[in-house]
Amino acid sequence: MEKTNLQLNITWLYPKEMSTYGDRGNILTLKKRAEWRGIKVNIDEIGLKESVRSDGNDLYFFGGGQDQAQDIIAKDLSEHKKKFLVEESDKEKVFLGICGGYQLFGHYYKDNRGNEIPGIGILDVFTVAGKERMMGNIVVESEILKDKLVGFENHSGKTYLGKKANKLGTVLVGSGNNGEDRTEGAMENNVYGCYLHGPLLPKNPLFADFLLKAALKKRYGDLELDFINDTLEHTSHEKAIERAYKTR
Repeated sequence: MEKTNLQLNITWLYPKEMSTYGDRGNILTLKKRAEWRGIKVNIDEIGLKESVRSDGNDLYFFGGGQDQAQDIIAKDLSEHKKKFLVEESDKEKVFLGICGGYQLFGHYYKDNRGNEIPGIGILDVFTVAGKERMMGNIVVESEILKDKLVGFENHSGKTYLGKKANKLGTVLVGSGNNGEDRTEGAMENNVYGCYLHGPLLPKNPLFADFLLKAALKKRYGDLELDFINDTLEHTSHEKAIERAYKTR
């Protein structure tokens, strides 16, 4: 199949409510890295009270937001989106959740009053409110890339993995999921979540391509992505890691 005949359908969940920390950059990175390879990209933005359109979605993105939005988003997820998203996860469609999106991919978020805000349960994780904010540069040894991920964390929630989820990586610099067990992020089937802002994907082009390839594989089978000269991106990646070690 000619690469020019390929297309990628991305569903962006809650772009207005859950894109506080520059997470729009993740969507832009996926779009441009696909288009540079001649792949047509369609982006469907789905907000409050809207159902996800079931017309061949390949990749779902759910960014971070303010803590006070969790109740509103969780209720909307349950009423309008959960059933369909769980079915898509069962089909091993690709999901990426950052910070608040990561938490709501899990079973629940328990706030500092003891109230449980339900997630959609496509990751076997749960989150509880912590007393201290975990904020600053973070470097993670990736389990799947055999390389480092770098970003900026800013969360007080403490996330713990269940038996079905694997860690996305091991923390080298920073706090990670909970500041206790040196894990960061989680992955299960084709669902990935983490606390790395920055945004994540512009700083980590290997991970962006990993997600693109996984999403395209579900539609087209195994294929190799065309080469892109990422000298600038990889230099920026290494400089960000150096800076993280110096500032934490």
